[in-house]
Amino acid sequence: MGDTASLVTVEMPSGMYNARLDDRGRIKLPTDFQKYFEALGEKKLFVTSIDRRIARIFPMEEWRKYLKSLDTFPGDASIPRRIRFNSDKYGSEAEMDGQGRILFSPDLRRQLGIENQPVKIHKVQGWAEVLSETVFEEMDADATQLTLRDIDSVEKPRPN
Repeated sequence: MGDTASLVTVEMPSGMYNARLDDRGRIKLPTDFQKYFEALGEKKLFVTSIDRRIARIFPMEEWRKYLKSLDTFPGDASIPRRIRFNSDKYGSEAEMDGQGRILFSPDLRRQLGIENQPVKIHKVQGWAEVLSETVFEEMDADATQLTLRDIDSVEKPRPN
């Protein structure tokens, strides 16, 4: 089982990276992501989609934390149930191979439209997200709506 110290020693890289799923459904990870996943004490990963639009690559320790957060969700019980259904339907355990590739299930690849396609990968909390070109373009267009007022509201110092 992985230990928390390994997560602190090597952090998941920040920024947006280009990657590609090959014709066998494997994503070739950028070198920085390869180093991060290699440094984890536990080699198993969980690859899934929560929303049926974006893939997530969870280190197993982070996946267990995520599941625990669903167990204690204080709101509508149907939300965690739907998330679990999606994650089970499209999810699979995987390990990074010696060439830095991770296999995505056929169902996940088809649902996200990323078979043999370029993708973007970036860090979100304790996992990596994999975006199709379509989703990336939608998010990019949405990000152009950000105003200086929005930025100021986030960056304004808050009272303790």
